[in-house]
Amino acid sequence: MSSFRIASRYAKSLLDLAIEQGKLDIVSKDVSLFVEATKNRDLALLLKSPIVKSDKKEKVLDAIFADKIDALTNSFLHIIVRKGRESQLAEIAQEFINQYREIKGISIVNIVSAEAISEETLSSIRKKLVDSKMTRGNIEFKTSVDPNLIGGFVISFEDKLYDASVKHQLDELRNQFSWKDYQAGI
Repeated sequence: MSSFRIASRYAKSLLDLAIEQGKLDIVSKDVSLFVEATKNRDLALLLKSPIVKSDKKEKVLDAIFADKIDALTNSFLHIIVRKGRESQLAEIAQEFINQYREIKGISIVNIVSAEAISEETLSSIRKKLVDSKMTRGNIEFKTSVDPNLIGGFVISFEDKLYDASVKHQLDELRNQFSWKDYQAGI
């Protein structure tokens, strides 16, 4: 079975259980915490290591998360480790977050700009996206800075792209000039 299918099935199981117990938002925060923790290279390598026994991995997870996460999430982590799927925990957690966003109607909007974007600008972009009904309503921004854009920004979400960067506009002008035949005036 593919890694994606495994991650999808386990994530769906946790999601369904969290909904059933009325702990969806709590478990979502726990899983987000776990995803952040797995960005630590040592923890990621420990979970993927076939040399370290599963009982030691469970003890490490308990030491890190026992008092920080809900019992449901903690039990889920232990089940995954006992099933020998701990090497896929990061993928399962990421898939859970994706499915959670789908259920809650949260759109991820990626914004790349030439300079850091202020909260005021983000609020304005949020308002325009919601008013135009281009997103499902709830918006989560992921911002990054790329000085190569020269100015402006690029917004991408779902299957849409809006490029309002100076670099894009200069490229468009360059293309227009290169495709036209210009004749010298007589």
